[in-house]
Amino acid sequence: SMSLHEHALSLFRSAVGVVRPAPMLKRAVKLQGDECPQLLVKGRAFPVKRNLYLVGFGKAVLGMATAAEEILGDHLVRGIINVPLGIQESLQQAGMQEMLLKPHSKIQVIEGAKNNLPDPEALKGAVAIQELAEGLTADDLLLVLISGGGSALLPAPIPPILLEEKEKLTKMLASQGAAIQELNIVRKTLSLLKGGGLAQLAYPAQVVSLILSDVIGDPLDIIASGPTAASSHSIQDCLQILTKYNLLHNLPKSVETVLSRSPSKPTAAEDYSHVCNIIIGSNTLALDEAKHQAERLGYATLILSTAICGEVGHISRLYCQLIQLVCLGFTGLREGPLGHKVRGNLLQLAAELEIPGLNLAEFLQALQRLGPERPICILAGGETTVQLQGTGKGGRNQELALRVGLGLHRAQATEVSGPPGRCEIIFLSGGTDGQDGPTEAAGAFCSLELVDEALQEGLDVEAFLSNNDSYTFFSQFQGGHHLLVTGLTGTNVMDIQVILIRA
Repeated sequence: SMSLHEHALSLFRSAVGVVRPAPMLKRAVKLQGDECPQLLVKGRAFPVKRNLYLVGFGKAVLGMATAAEEILGDHLVRGIINVPLGIQESLQQAGMQEMLLKPHSKIQVIEGAKNNLPDPEALKGAVAIQELAEGLTADDLLLVLISGGGSALLPAPIPPILLEEKEKLTKMLASQGAAIQELNIVRKTLSLLKGGGLAQLAYPAQVVSLILSDVIGDPLDIIASGPTAASSHSIQDCLQILTKYNLLHNLPKSVETVLSRSPSKPTAAEDYSHVCNIIIGSNTLALDEAKHQAERLGYATLILSTAICGEVGHISRLYCQLIQLVCLGFTGLREGPLGHKVRGNLLQLAAELEIPGLNLAEFLQALQRLGPERPICILAGGETTVQLQGTGKGGRNQELALRVGLGLHRAQATEVSGPPGRCEIIFLSGGTDGQDGPTEAAGAFCSLELVDEALQEGLDVEAFLSNNDSYTFFSQFQGGHHLLVTGLTGTNVMDIQVILIRA
């Protein structure tokens, strides 16, 4: 029989597999009919002749465009995509030919946004996309491919604002402590293509956007700053933010000009009747696939949340308590005083964490209904944060895994032969893009035994954690077996956690 470690790895792989560009596009888009061909997108039909155009921007868009071109064939007239600097070379080196366009592709690739920051190259790509969109007619169909990282790849400030001026303003806001949401509102207001601008420029052409979400809750107007979605913010919101950070009287002349000319109301929803926005990949989709696979492997499976966010220290406590509760269920002690204590801790933690849409009481009821006869799998996703204190190597997923391992070890040491000790447990956390911090790992696996072994060998787990050095910790063990190394995946739907427990 396969080990829990192998099961966890296969579940992570199946979750990522379902949101890889090619399978994702092939599920969402089909071309049918020879006489009057139609493009079917998630059940909606659009007639096509040779009137299809394609634009795209984001970290996963190269693979998406390659798959799209394969599906669209001769119906595609031309395309322009804006992708991160160096991505073609990285994919080439990783041997991922299937993500690269064919030599005589009709799609032009522009690379820019070094270090995920808008730059002149990204601006050049944005201008090319803008010109293509403006030239379309009512007979044309524009397919827009969007993924995370698209915001930095689509910088086109409203003239006369210069890219440097917009960047300087963004930096000033950031240095005053503005939240990312506030930065995005200001950026969108000063942008030609964000906040629905691209869709407006493409009118009267039909616009179909295929979106890979890397944002909790999949909000259309936030992913890549919503170039084809109606913005829920007005000029008033932007002015309020600039006032809040005392920048209203310190603006470049060009920004003042644009703000004074902007319409005071956001564009109405009916102005988007020519647009169809479809989420074709998300954390939810990935977790659903992992759940099917886990059930096929014989696990009773529950999805905790697709919106896990917060500091890794707090999130690891949530996972540790949850694992303890499951182990108590396996040993028949869940209804005892210890079980009640752990349940109380969990509910209090969940209240403090305020994870969007998480109803923990309901989740715990579902957990209680699972009998002790099957092993249990708990799945979750989202994006945690790490407070950097040390100079070590690692990432949020590796650190989360190590913190969970240490937490379980402590729980076992404090409760009389604590419940975790009687169960076999594996915890896996990984980034679906194949990257976690500045290392080649996407994340890590952790278990009780691993921490026990480390302590027996005299390794100070605490010290690794306080130096943010989880990667070095996991590297100490046989063949790097505890690091999750997938290589670049060409997709990104945030992170995934897999917890497997059997008695």
